[in-house]
Amino acid sequence: MMKFLLLPLACWLSFSPAFGQPATAIAAAQPATTTLPFVHPAWIMQGNIYEVNVRQYTPEGTLNAFAKHLDRLQKMGVQTLWFMPLNPISKLARKGSLGSYYAVADYTKLNPEYGTMADWQRLVQAAHAKGMKVIIDWVPNHTGADNRWLMQHPSFFVKNKEGQPAVAFDWDDTKQLDYKNPEMQDSMIAAMHYWVKTSNIDGFRCDVAWNVPAAFWQRAIPSLRQNKSLFMLAEGDSAYLPRSGFDAVYPWHMFKAMEKVAAGKRPATALDSVHRGWQGMYPKGTIEMYFTSNHDENTWNKADYGSFPGRVHAPFAVFTQTMADAVPLIYSGQEEPVLRPLKFFDKDPMTFGKYERAKFYATLLALRKRNPALAADASFRKVKVGDERAVYAYVREKAGKKVLVILNLSAKPQTITVQEKALQGKPYNL
Repeated sequence: MMKFLLLPLACWLSFSPAFGQPATAIAAAQPATTTLPFVHPAWIMQGNIYEVNVRQYTPEGTLNAFAKHLDRLQKMGVQTLWFMPLNPISKLARKGSLGSYYAVADYTKLNPEYGTMADWQRLVQAAHAKGMKVIIDWVPNHTGADNRWLMQHPSFFVKNKEGQPAVAFDWDDTKQLDYKNPEMQDSMIAAMHYWVKTSNIDGFRCDVAWNVPAAFWQRAIPSLRQNKSLFMLAEGDSAYLPRSGFDAVYPWHMFKAMEKVAAGKRPATALDSVHRGWQGMYPKGTIEMYFTSNHDENTWNKADYGSFPGRVHAPFAVFTQTMADAVPLIYSGQEEPVLRPLKFFDKDPMTFGKYERAKFYATLLALRKRNPALAADASFRKVKVGDERAVYAYVREKAGKKVLVILNLSAKPQTITVQEKALQGKPYNL
């Protein structure tokens, strides 16, 4: 048995082909009784996702300008590129000078501000040549206020009391689609097929997926997967989403718990109860996309520069990269890092050049890629090595490999105790 002093907000990982049981083991959560009706693409299990905000990524805001960053991102270990919506944006009721990415004017066109379809096809080909995958943001719940379907197919939309196309929620630059209309469903599925066929993408991130009926997803996803094993990510945390074919969902519950632990408002044990509760609800094998920031959280809620500031970021980033049943997300600019909210409706390019976190992320992504014990489906066992209110520790295991992760999520140094056998592997003090 050995004792160590773990600095505030520090991370420690030990890798080994096999090691003894930690000092105290805590039973893992009982698995869900149901299983997924499909198999995940193999590449996502030890993969990662990098969200690309094309508009703000470069001063030009084009696909060709972003393409110049592919080599850098590949070297950092980025595997899957998720592009925010690429469609043209409605001009009617537009917010700001450029409008919301999520107010789509045409589902089968590319926003000319970003370039041409040929530019996009070349970018996808270049990413694939570097061993990367590409998924695109899809907006199935609503359209922009002047989407071409409003003129061509007015029956595709929910009507308000005046008999006019209704606004989606309180987003007055959008119109709510009517999923009771089978012709609309067919048109939506056809539009998704168009992007798979014309540019060979590897999947979709589906916006507001939680407000689209399960029956649609149960039609659309198998249809899309007929010729290719696509990765499907749902914005939502409802259990019906993985049961309807989605590989991964959003863990809003865990993200909010992480924020409270980071702020000192809840103990580290809060992460335990959240993980057990939600994994018990999902079918066995469901993946959650863990993150410290994304486009919504950056713009509207000051993540990660506000919720995980400075040194607070590192242990929570490690948590997202090493937790069970998870695939990690990095948002555009987190490797720099960009420490401000990016405007949502106007041009507001980020500045690159320092890459202060790039080496940190590269280390994490490389560890995840090469060690099967960090795969989404590797086993998980919580362990006690110190004060559980401050220190979160767990063991992941798969294919004869084991990883011990120890995170000090508090602002104070913590003494940890680990059996000596557990230190046979190579340690990483991140």
